[in-house]
Amino acid sequence: MTAVTLATFAVPVDEITVARARAGDEAALEELFRRFEAPVYSLARRLTGSKHDAEDVLQETFLEVVRSIRRFRGDGSLAGWIRKVAASKALMKLRRRQGRGVEEALPDDLGDGARDAVSHGPAPAVTDRVDLETALGRLSDAARAVIWLHDVEGYSHDEIAAMAGKTPSFSKSQLARAHARLREALAPGFGRNHAPEP
Repeated sequence: MTAVTLATFAVPVDEITVARARAGDEAALEELFRRFEAPVYSLARRLTGSKHDAEDVLQETFLEVVRSIRRFRGDGSLAGWIRKVAASKALMKLRRRQGRGVEEALPDDLGDGARDAVSHGPAPAVTDRVDLETALGRLSDAARAVIWLHDVEGYSHDEIAAMAGKTPSFSKSQLARAHARLREALAPGFGRNHAPEP
């Protein structure tokens, strides 16, 4: 399985910028937005599988940062706090989407270009990445979000459950289901036209 490129939340922010942002300084808040825009969008994109939803999550995350930064006490890192806000907003977006019965079969960045690349025989690393992206896209929203938060972002089942408003056993069962689906999807001979899981 090829590693998927990650946006890092290891963004250096000096204490003066944080203090100014906590005091409501617009320039400091804008600086935080510029520094964290890419990692927040990348995480939201991974969790929601949708460019449009990721853009919404990005906006919602920074609205929450502006509203709540005065309460940020510095117990952990600012980056960790913003990452958790973004993950929570993405999970809320998935719950709202699920409540409306909206499902997306594949992430929308796997358009014709990626599929054309596979059909023309690119280097194996590119093919493996596209296969992993396609396999992740075939998971349910909940399974994709849980596998990403647990296996990539490093959240515990208790943390995922708290963000998702579910139980830890929900997170564990979604993770087990996601792992089984990915093993099946990435096995040789698996049909490319296999339908997404319900």
